[in-house]
This record gives sequence, structure tokens and C-alpha cells, in this order.
Amino acid sequence: MMNDTLANSMSKIMNAEKAGKDHCTLMPASNTVKRVLSILKENMYLGDVEETKDSRGTRLKVALIGAINKCGTIKPRFPVKKGEFERFEKVYLPAKDFGLIIVSTSKGLMTHTEAKTKRLGGKLISYCY
Repeated sequence: MMNDTLANSMSKIMNAEKAGKDHCTLMPASNTVKRVLSILKENMYLGDVEETKDSRGTRLKVALIGAINKCGTIKPRFPVKKGEFERFEKVYLPAKDFGLIIVSTSKGLMTHTEAKTKRLGGKLISYCY
């Protein structure tokens, strides 16, 4: 049994990137996983994401473009106020303005830079660089 579908998906993506594969298949696919993948695609870390449904559930086929050095989830999901992002950038990202942290805010999932410009806080979900 799987407890965290997002952590499992990020782990599969990371393992496929390390192995040099051009795509990976993720299952099960939750709305959170789909939104995180769309954010990674918007920021040029992933290629196209194809969704297929069958009798066992929804599968996502993710095209890998070799842009990910490391990605993962943040556990526990730390709450962050609008002025505290720099502290977590130092912990999860290797350099300033390199990579992204995905934050769950009251306005939905977004990157930490978007949350800073919109002056929102939230909970940290995952990181990628």
C-alpha cells in the first residue's frame, strides 16, 4: 500500500532521470500530482504529460527532457509565512534563484517565487532543481 502518491511519483521521476530514460509512467495519479507536474512543465523541467485511463485507474506518461538534477517532496509539510521563504530556499535549493519550491496556498499550488510576488504564505509541498 502506498501512503504518499506525490512522493512516489517524484521518486519515480528522479530514478528515471538518473537511469537516462526518456519517459516514465506514474500510477496512481491524483489531482495534486497532476498540478505539480503541470508546474514542473511550465518551468521547463518536464516535457509533455499524457493522461490515459483504463480499468485500473489513471496513468500519467511523463516525457523527461533531462533538466532535473534533483526533485522530491518536503516532509513534514512546513507552514511558511509570506516573509519566510528565504530560510527554506537555503535548506532545499542549492543556490539563490536556482530551482523552485512548490507551495500550497489559499489560491492553489504555485512556485515560491509566485507566492512571494503575490504576498502569500502556505505549506511547502515539493522542490525541484
